[in-house]
Amino acid sequence: MSETPDTFSHARIDWDEQGLPHSRQFDDVYFSRADGLEETRHVFLAGNHLADRFAALPEGGRLVIGETGFGTGMNFLCAWELFERTAPASARLHFVSVEKYPLTRADLERALALWPHLAPYSARLLDQYRAIHPGFQRLLLDGGRVVLTLLIGDARDCLRQLDGHIDAWFLDGFAPAKNPQMWNAELFAELARLSVPGTTLGTFTSAGFVRRGLIAAGFDMQRIPGTGRKREVMRGSFTGSPAPAGKPWFARPTWRAARREALVIGGGLAGCATAASLAARGWQVSLLERHAGLAEEGSGNPQGVLYLKLSAHGTELSRLVVSGFGYTRRIVERLQRGQDWDACGVLQLAFDAKEAARQARLAAAFPVDLLRAVSREEAETLAGIGLPAGGLFFPEAGWLHPPALCRLLATHPNIRLLPHQEAAELRRDGDRWQALDGERLLAEAPVAILAGAAEVGRFPQAAGLPLKRIRGQISRLPQTASSAALACVVCAEGYVAPARDGEHTLGASFDFHSQDCAPTAAEHAGNMELLRAISVDLAARLDADRLDPARLEGRAAFRCTSPDYLPIVGPLADPAAFAEAYAVLGKDARQVPDTPCPWREGLYVNTAHGSRGLITAPLAAELLAAWLDDEPLPLPRAVAQACHPNRFLLRKLIRGQ
Repeated sequence: MSETPDTFSHARIDWDEQGLPHSRQFDDVYFSRADGLEETRHVFLAGNHLADRFAALPEGGRLVIGETGFGTGMNFLCAWELFERTAPASARLHFVSVEKYPLTRADLERALALWPHLAPYSARLLDQYRAIHPGFQRLLLDGGRVVLTLLIGDARDCLRQLDGHIDAWFLDGFAPAKNPQMWNAELFAELARLSVPGTTLGTFTSAGFVRRGLIAAGFDMQRIPGTGRKREVMRGSFTGSPAPAGKPWFARPTWRAARREALVIGGGLAGCATAASLAARGWQVSLLERHAGLAEEGSGNPQGVLYLKLSAHGTELSRLVVSGFGYTRRIVERLQRGQDWDACGVLQLAFDAKEAARQARLAAAFPVDLLRAVSREEAETLAGIGLPAGGLFFPEAGWLHPPALCRLLATHPNIRLLPHQEAAELRRDGDRWQALDGERLLAEAPVAILAGAAEVGRFPQAAGLPLKRIRGQISRLPQTASSAALACVVCAEGYVAPARDGEHTLGASFDFHSQDCAPTAAEHAGNMELLRAISVDLAARLDADRLDPARLEGRAAFRCTSPDYLPIVGPLADPAAFAEAYAVLGKDARQVPDTPCPWREGLYVNTAHGSRGLITAPLAAELLAAWLDDEPLPLPRAVAQACHPNRFLLRKLIRGQ
């Protein structure tokens, strides 16, 4: 991560005699002592003409607001309240806001209690305001009709990573005199890059250097009367030129479906999440599953772990994992705790010196509310069992029943589940993709998404994707009176979870060669060795020495991974046409031809989530939906490009293969 404990922290707040919050970091107030609500409505809502613009949105339309300085969230809640009151029922609101020092949930609750008028909106925000860590964090509100994307970090750094267009800016944040690091030409340039002609802007400051800087960046600015004690504020609109297009192989496809209909192939977690993200946006989705029900293959284990395998170096995978963890963690709040999931915490043991050194680097690179180092004694207290070592503790993590999450995601009136439907062929007929079983048409739609793990490689349109199948087997161990003491998930080379329905889940094996789904006694025996390495005490509590591997219950399934261990998410191109269009890259990889990418119109993929699917697949579905609906991406641009299917075609060209 780019943020460390030295640069990342929650907001440090003092509360004055009126109960109003005051930032210790900036020595400034969060909103006007006179009337913060009136200031927000005047500067940001009226300053951007939002009442008229919300009312004028077409059916299924949307408006995207960008904000510098989320603070207490009051501006967002006021915009949401106005949107709900004035916009068509099918319209959507996207709100993208930067915040370097996010409030803790307790402080946010206390601040928002000052505005009883906003209580219905505050309650829904607070319900989702958890696992807010550095990077991009997406929150879905009002059934996904309102999307809040928080960019946690420095405004210039975060906006530089944002891929999208903003319709209206709330240029907020602490006063320029208190926060000069933010109000500068670099920030104004990023506002301009993310704007389109007609993008509006409102700001409470009337400082001359801010006005001049915004004008230089392409905004037409004017001072207008303020409110309360504020004599003048500013509003404006972008009249500059649109930002130049980037690399064409990562550009957004310009083709748009005439009808918002999609077919999704694969009823596991990636497929169900993709269907859910599209359905929330008004798409009619046909979800094809070859089995009788959802989550009967890789997503069918009784317990999976919300586990963050991270790097201290801010890799694309680490940033994806932190953002994906927060997104999944917020979704599972809708499930039944104790039966479908539990935030019991995850303990990763430092099982050797190399792992201990890696964990020390992680502990120094991430906030303590995401992970913290614990001694052996503290680890044993947290886990409730004897352990061989301390390690890292992830307090917000835990276990999850993946089929329950799949069912939750696929339960939407816009989703039509088609079980026992195995698509043997996918073909383009006019402007529609058709899924067929022999000559039998299963479903058709302008858009098709391949979400069936390694099975997507069976379709010629995706045959070039470098997918690997890795067999994994879990063992189900009967709970005993003494094993009930296990209070959190414990991981080393394998993992063991607290009991669900009277059984502990133990696993999982890795087999790169076998293609058989039948559980084996040998892998059950291997899992029992993983258990002993995790905790000899727990193995004794489970009577492991008396358990016959040949009689253990369990299941095996296949993970699907890519060579770089990142998922593959996005639009698919025609490989032969791609190689021809960008052949010059084989001679000079620095070239950026202006040839549009030869996309396969309306064809997308969401696969290769490996053993991290619980964390990466749901957010990847949001990424895919953003590609389809031309929305701001829910991940940094570099992370989205690192997951893009075209990365493999690009590497092949550059390496001359």
